[in-house]
Amino acid sequence: MADATGFHLKGSAPERYEHYVAPLMAPFVTALVDAADLFPGATVLDLACGTGFAARAAAAQAGPTGRVAGADLNEAMLKIAQACHPRLYPDIEFTAAPADDLPYADATFDAVLCQQGAQFFPDLDAALTETARVTRPGGRFAATLWARLDDSPYFMAQYRTLERYDGQEAAAGFRAAFHAADRVTAALDRAGFRSTARRDLTFAIDLPPLDDYIAGHLSSIPWGQTLVDTAGDEALTRAAETIRAQLPPSTTTFPFTATLVTAVR
Repeated sequence: MADATGFHLKGSAPERYEHYVAPLMAPFVTALVDAADLFPGATVLDLACGTGFAARAAAAQAGPTGRVAGADLNEAMLKIAQACHPRLYPDIEFTAAPADDLPYADATFDAVLCQQGAQFFPDLDAALTETARVTRPGGRFAATLWARLDDSPYFMAQYRTLERYDGQEAAAGFRAAFHAADRVTAALDRAGFRSTARRDLTFAIDLPPLDDYIAGHLSSIPWGQTLVDTAGDEALTRAAETIRAQLPPSTTTFPFTATLVTAVR
């Protein structure tokens, strides 16, 4: 269906996630994989892998002698991940599994990556204890988590729009995802990781034309999907227009900040 801006809501939500979230994730995925110090032949887990952004980047560094796995609860996301991964390397093994019950032997992985997922784990301690179990001694953990909502104009516009459409409780849940680094570093220490460190990364990201991009991106994330399901495409369009109105009309380039958390098993 097309709206007044010309936006067409097409494909599944995971397909839209792969298309519209990629521009936001790209520089952070590169930084995440670089922080893991991967090497040819490395075994790597992309935890809460979604459609496989980090798994694909890790496969390029681990190379044909490496092994890369991706685990996520969302089987629809995993289908897109499987369809999108390159065939230049051994198959990336994507598996439906919760972060606190991983189907891997002890000390399997040289590195575990988690791109924008740890803040959503229902039981963070259980998930990172399980992560420690499958990481070999001396192996590395690296995660990125969105930081400082106030410093990301695009996300702040989403927050204010969510507050308008779904109320303060929903908006508070959205904001909470931007304040998880302290919880993650503390849970890593409790799980037995060491040398835990964190630093903020800020990238100015040039988004695609916003009249299409905002609605597409919104339709690919949970609260936008809920809006479509409960109020239809027109509500999505109105929400996208509300977000657009809060952003400068003269640019599509905005700063985004994430915290990179690293640790050693």
